[in-house]
Amino acid sequence: MTDEFEYALNCHCSLCRRATGSAFKAFGGIKTHALEETNSKSSLMLVGNEIDHDVRCASCGSFLYSIVRGGEYVHVNYGVLAEEPKLKPSAHIFVGSKAPWYDILDDLPQFEENPPF
Repeated sequence: MTDEFEYALNCHCSLCRRATGSAFKAFGGIKTHALEETNSKSSLMLVGNEIDHDVRCASCGSFLYSIVRGGEYVHVNYGVLAEEPKLKPSAHIFVGSKAPWYDILDDLPQFEENPPF
């Protein structure tokens, strides 16, 4: 996959927390056409509908990425990347539903829900 992320965020919504099993999901947004999968489609497991869905590894179940925004973008989970992405997360989103046991300790902007950008 080419490192063409247009944005990167830390999402604290309950769906991302449950899907990743962690306090938040760090991800990068990339245009769908820029995503190149190295394995065959048969090694992927889709969860959701045809337009907006999550993609997991069919072998181990790791949450790889989500197809979002009407199929135009992919949110790639930063935790599954082999190399460090150039773009670091720029904000925390959905902090209104963050895990109560987790404290955000950095100075990144925080948004109660989806950011206005």
